[in-house]
Amino acid sequence: MLMRVFETVLENGVRVITAEMPHVESVSLGFWARAGGRDESAAISGVSHFIEHLLFKGTPTRTAREISQAIEGRGGYLNAFTQEESTCYYARVEAAWTWETLEVLADMYRHSLLAPDEIERERGVIIEEIAMYRDQPQQLVEDILGEQMWRGHAVGRPLTGSPANVAALQRRDFQDYLARHYLPSGTVVTFAGRVEHAACVEHTRALLRGWRAAGRVPRFTSVTPRVGQTPLCVRSKDVEQVSIALGVRLFGRRDPGRYAMRLLSVVLGENMSSRLFQVIRERHGLAYAIQSGLHLMSDTGAFVITAGLERGKPGRAVALIARELTRVCRTPVGAAELRRAKEYAVGQLRLSLESTTPQMNWIGEQAMAGVPRTLPEEEIATLQAVTAAEVRAMARKVCTPPRLSLAVVAPEIAPSEERAFRAALGSVG
Repeated sequence: MLMRVFETVLENGVRVITAEMPHVESVSLGFWARAGGRDESAAISGVSHFIEHLLFKGTPTRTAREISQAIEGRGGYLNAFTQEESTCYYARVEAAWTWETLEVLADMYRHSLLAPDEIERERGVIIEEIAMYRDQPQQLVEDILGEQMWRGHAVGRPLTGSPANVAALQRRDFQDYLARHYLPSGTVVTFAGRVEHAACVEHTRALLRGWRAAGRVPRFTSVTPRVGQTPLCVRSKDVEQVSIALGVRLFGRRDPGRYAMRLLSVVLGENMSSRLFQVIRERHGLAYAIQSGLHLMSDTGAFVITAGLERGKPGRAVALIARELTRVCRTPVGAAELRRAKEYAVGQLRLSLESTTPQMNWIGEQAMAGVPRTLPEEEIATLQAVTAAEVRAMARKVCTPPRLSLAVVAPEIAPSEERAFRAALGSVG
């Protein structure tokens, strides 16, 4: 998989990074701000996500509709997302419209009006968005899990904020946050697709030449061992099944053990041949869906198992999950199973990077995380070199009761089930 990546730092500190893909007909481009949910104090929780919405609502030269029409009217795609450590505004367009799209994104990013009437209108939209997520048991249980795993820390708060926070945010809060965090030194402009790096640098420099701002983006508060973790939280809700999220608190994305951890996640729950799917769904019929995933940030992370379980038997299911975690700690993964896990992880990576937007995300995510850039083939080679002993050592390191948190959303949970949950968590390792 050939990936040609180039980077230039402009005179004002903005980084321009490109992944040239001359065989495609489109370009994905994004403006990344080193600002996200963990940069927020408790008083302004949700401000990053609110700003993400507001930057689409108009500039001195474009209305919200004109922003959309400039890209979607030409067959393109326009969107944004907020994460714990970054916010990205991006588009995918036919290569012929690259520079017009760059100009639109730059205008949004630099010159949003933050009009009071738009703030009030979007405030209601976001409060409804929060209500929608709270009505989705699987989303709710994952939000609860985050609060458990990083108790009292910004990393554990929902990115959308709470209805009370969203209702209290004022225009001055948005202006102050943008002035502190949306700086040239914290901005990365990414391109992936039918582009040439020199042209991307030239056009970006021309658009941002007049942007000067002193200082650096403030550093967020690190996660240290002092940040506590709650082992169990059960929330009652009128639902048809029991939703669970079992989290294992991990290291950050610089840790060399991340490759062994990725393969451990595949072995346990990332596809239908994984151990948890086979045991919980196929053998015991306790869930329609069960899966695992890995989420790493700069200095912390989580391995999370989620499932929707049959009412009346969640304690049994959690005990079986705990048994599988213990088994992978005590017995090395077999050669054939490890080979399949590697083939799955490599295949998923290769397939995902066939398109321009995933490549744009690849280079943007690495830039935002401040980690040394790695190319896909380097990642693949490192994955292929992981041994069964390393996977087992990783399991033994992280699958321990002090690192575990379990969130449960259910219509009701008997005290005996809660005791079963606690016993299962304490048995792992």
